[in-house]
Amino acid sequence: MLIRVADWERIRSGEVTLQFRRWKRPAVRAGGTLRTSLGVLAIDAVDVVSRVSRAEAVAAGFASVRELMSAVDGREGALYRVRLRFVGEDPRIALRDSSSVDGLALSEALLALLRLIAANPGVRAADLAASVGREKLPFKADVRKLKAKGLTESLEVGYRLSPRGEAYLRSLEG
Repeated sequence: MLIRVADWERIRSGEVTLQFRRWKRPAVRAGGTLRTSLGVLAIDAVDVVSRVSRAEAVAAGFASVRELMSAVDGREGALYRVRLRFVGEDPRIALRDSSSVDGLALSEALLALLRLIAANPGVRAADLAASVGREKLPFKADVRKLKAKGLTESLEVGYRLSPRGEAYLRSLEG
């Protein structure tokens, strides 16, 4: 679920508590969380709605129902109201800044991927995947596994090793 950058500070402060999306099926579920580089959001409710009140539009960061509807019109699917709240910073940030790698173990496939990223910082995922004969989407799923362990970080284009990723590779050399 993409969130407008302009809404982030207002979500963090609690001013914006709703988002509206048109989906064929929900991209998030109630009780889950949404982890992003800007923080972690709790998803408290996801409901199909047929109407939106002015108060709901304001809670979603819009001045009016008309403004909200113009933002979601033209997309296919039912209209969903997502109740959310900011719950904290992205825990991967602190993890990737750590140099502790005690007990960390990677499969051979993930280790090979980590080394590939180390040798090719800032290279597009599609290009990295093609260089090793893999499809882009499964490749990116594996990169997310490394990111969840705090070993890599995303750049505007491509990836690089985090300090923790660099420490992990150094620990294998010694």
